[in-house]
Amino acid sequence: HVQLVESGGGLVQAGGSLILSCAASGRTFSSYTMGWFRQAPGKERELVACITLSGGSTSYADSVKGRFTVSRDNAKNTVYLQMNNLKPEDTAVYYCAAPYTRGLPTNPSLYKDWGQGTQVTVSS
Repeated sequence: HVQLVESGGGLVQAGGSLILSCAASGRTFSSYTMGWFRQAPGKERELVACITLSGGSTSYADSVKGRFTVSRDNAKNTVYLQMNNLKPEDTAVYYCAAPYTRGLPTNPSLYKDWGQGTQVTVSS
């Protein structure tokens, strides 16, 4: 398993920006695709973005394309989520996760290791 710890959440006004970080320890971080998910109250957990081992390929939810950017620094065992032009509907707990498989899996059931989450609240 890989242990994951998210940070960087907080309260921001609509139109603002935040950078989330996810620090990994345990098994070799660079062996994993990494994903960012979010879950709002009363809603299912959804994929926000994911990034392959080398960082060469990424995938985004339609709702965040053009506003969010996922990146990783394998030397620092860290994956990032840059969130710009935040909207109230982006309010959720954000989680990073490592999957069972390679590629760009979008289904949460394909992810086996999860962080504890960080709250992002966007005020209107």
